[in-house]
Amino acid sequence: MLTLEEGASLVRLARRSIERYLMDARIPENQTSNPRLMKKSGVFVTLYRYPEKMLRGCIGFPYPVYPLWEATKRAAISAAVEDPRFRPLSLDELPDIIIEVSVLTPPERIDNLVEDRLEIPRLIKTGSHGLIVKRGMFSGLLLPQVATEFGFSEEVFLDETCRKAGLEPGCWRDENTEVYRFEAEIFEEIRPLGEVVKIES
Repeated sequence: MLTLEEGASLVRLARRSIERYLMDARIPENQTSNPRLMKKSGVFVTLYRYPEKMLRGCIGFPYPVYPLWEATKRAAISAAVEDPRFRPLSLDELPDIIIEVSVLTPPERIDNLVEDRLEIPRLIKTGSHGLIVKRGMFSGLLLPQVATEFGFSEEVFLDETCRKAGLEPGCWRDENTEVYRFEAEIFEEIRPLGEVVKIES
């Protein structure tokens, strides 16, 4: 568990990283002495337009491949300029963007925990768990807050994660599909450059 202060420092880091990159295409080299922020962790950075809170970019690392501090910088820049769903963010837009950082637990495979795959939904708590669906070269991830925002049931959340992977809804019932769950600590600005709060599930 991260403190609110630690989460806020990640949100501020994400904003500084985006700003620096948009100014001169460089990733900030600043470091942290906090050992919890130096530990490898999965993380996603989500950008929203303010005040309507419309999605403007979301990219991250599902698995703990980078130290959290470094992963946050990289994910923030990628969310700003590399999300294929959106044109790259401009420096002029940044003052109207709110930033959300989701720090992930390592994904846990769950389809192999049940004898009947129709029991997979009972291993998922919407609002607390995010999902990853994988089959062959196809993979899709949805963060926990997506299910909350749209009011998904466990089954619909699974179906939508299949869609995100480019697979048919219901693909989670197929024995060739792997299903993973994870949790996230979510920190978000209430307005651009404003107070950071922790989003409770």
